[in-house]
Amino acid sequence: MNEDLVQIKQLESLRLEHRHLDDQAKDPALDEFSRKRLQKLKLAMRDEIMKLEQLVYPDITA
Repeated sequence: MNEDLVQIKQLESLRLEHRHLDDQAKDPALDEFSRKRLQKLKLAMRDEIMKLEQLVYPDITA
């Protein structure tokens, strides 16, 4: 059960960081190279979020 709480906290942290990267990527003063780098980081982070979501909230069908 303790491991579940750790995973949920980690998931919340990743979601928050993903939103922060999204806000940074929307900055109009950002150059194109930095914007692309942030987008790649966001995609990688989104993959991690999806993996963790599957562990925390498994899709159990009857």
